Amino acid sequence: MHHSVPMVEIWRGGHLESVHCGHAVVCEPSGQIIDAWGDPDQLIFPRSSCKMLQALPLVESGAAEAFGLTQAHLALACASHSGAAIHTDKVADWLVTLGLSESDFRCGPQWPSDIPAREDLTRSGARPCQIHNNCSGKHSGFLTLTKHIGGGAEYIDPEHPIQRMVKAAHDEMCGMEAPGFGIDGCSAPNFMTSVQGLAASMAKMAAPNLGAARDAAAKRLVSAMIEHAELVAGQGRACTELMRASDGRAAVKTGAEAVFVGILPDRKLGFAVKISDGGTRAAEASAAGLLMRYGALDPHHPVAKKWAHGPIRNRRNIVTGEMRFASSFLGDKR
Repeated sequence: MHHSVPMVEIWRGGHLESVHCGHAVVCEPSGQIIDAWGDPDQLIFPRSSCKMLQALPLVESGAAEAFGLTQAHLALACASHSGAAIHTDKVADWLVTLGLSESDFRCGPQWPSDIPAREDLTRSGARPCQIHNNCSGKHSGFLTLTKHIGGGAEYIDPEHPIQRMVKAAHDEMCGMEAPGFGIDGCSAPNFMTSVQGLAASMAKMAAPNLGAARDAAAKRLVSAMIEHAELVAGQGRACTELMRASDGRAAVKTGAEAVFVGILPDRKLGFAVKISDGGTRAAEASAAGLLMRYGALDPHHPVAKKWAHGPIRNRRNIVTGEMRFASSFLGDKR
């Protein structure tokens, strides 16, 4: 990626070992840039970081209300969950309320990243199903909306009515028309935007002024993520821990290939991070750093220290290195 800047460094034995470069933008709801590193116009696939944008039609269409979706359901619609029982049980129940089954999903099976859930499957000799897919909550939302509008079964088709609704919401929130799309890991289309566009969309989620239906939908989704941080990711995951540590001041979401976004309602700001090499650890550290910079996360909180500067340990739990912010990003000089 062109014009990226060093953002996160890895140090070992007092020497610089690796550098993660990338882009980051902080925006107001108008799209005005407050802070930027790298190229704000860099086009990216937001991947799962934009699930709250994909969930907007679910709420603003009236489908969520029609099917009695709770805040927990909406948190799952925005989730990249670990496949733990707290996730899969709720998704399975959601399907029952829709009168549907696991076979109606189009996301594909996936082994859970949650260790107890993975071990339970292994011991029982069972195989993972589509409910275990980390995107099964998003796909439950797609199925709910499909049923509400009477759409066809192939809801992941880019020309399906709900994907057209998703694209319209995505483009309006990002302030630009997507120049293209790719197929995500869960088989749904993922619409491109710029780093600035993604940050602006998060700022609009933080302080919506987009009309009654969208404002209500945005506020409900953000509050659902904050209230049910454990459903958005899972035990030991960055999204869950950072939201809990932010104590209601931020909603955050990771995406594959090192994308990370933040929504800061108190500050009416949003941010987006893209690490060029796809290094997730650097995206997580950068997000933690931005949460600290804008007052959503106490720098002295153990979670802040874990994700922003997390000591690197070997298999004997010996500290062998550390992460630091590059001087060109947040200037972590020691």
